[in-house]
Formats: sequence, C-alpha cells, structure tokens
Amino acid sequence: MQREWVRQRIARRRLALFAAGALVVAVGLAVHFQAGGTAASLAADALYAALVYLIVAFLAPRSAPVRVAATAAGLCVVVELFQLTGVPSLLAEAWPPTALVLGTTFVAWDLVAYLVGAALAGLADRMVSSCATVRAARGR
Repeated sequence: MQREWVRQRIARRRLALFAAGALVVAVGLAVHFQAGGTAASLAADALYAALVYLIVAFLAPRSAPVRVAATAAGLCVVVELFQLTGVPSLLAEAWPPTALVLGTTFVAWDLVAYLVGAALAGLADRMVSSCATVRAARGR
C-alpha cells in the first residue's frame, strides 16, 4: 500500500514537472524570439535554467529542491563555459537549433541569470511541494 502511494505521488510529480517544462519552453521561446535587449536575454537564460531544473527534477523526483537547483545551476554553468571552446558555435552553424540548447557566445551575466533561474525554480518547487504535502496530510 505504501509503495503504491509513493509511486502514484512520483507519477503525479513527474506529470506536473513535464507540464511545467512545456510551459517554460513555450515562454522561453517566446521571450527569445519576440523580445529583445539585455533584460529579455537574461530572462530567457533564467527560463533555460528553470527548464534544466525541471528536467533534473523529472529524472530524480525524490531529490531535495536545493540539490536539484544546485545540479541545474552547475549544468548551466558547464554549458556556458563550454561556449568558450567555440564548439557550440560550430555546431550551431551546422544545425541552427543547437544554438537554443548550447548557446554560441560566452556572456558572464548569463551565469548570474542561470543561478537566479535555478534558485527561483527550486523555491517554486519547494513551495508547491509543501502545499501538496499539507493537502495530503489533511486528506484532500
């Protein structure tokens, strides 16, 4: 009985994470392609980090939000530093959609946006999880 309840809870969490990921992708692409300027670029980077957070949380649904946020931020930093090699730019020339995943040019401010995006995603996850736990405890 206990295991089935845990399985169902993880399945619901993954479904919610998937739905949130779809929303973040839609908003992120809209910001990336429709808005311009530094603020839009930083917002798109924060949304990228939030998406990475959601992917990590989907893959490790029992992990604590702070651990997921740290992992997501670390992955984003690695991707940003990878841009210093020039490889992502070459890949984007061969297949342009690669630029949406790996970027092309290192920008130090992107690192700040990634940290903020991952932290906010972790905070939102923590808040939603806390509300769900309280509702479950009340039997709703």
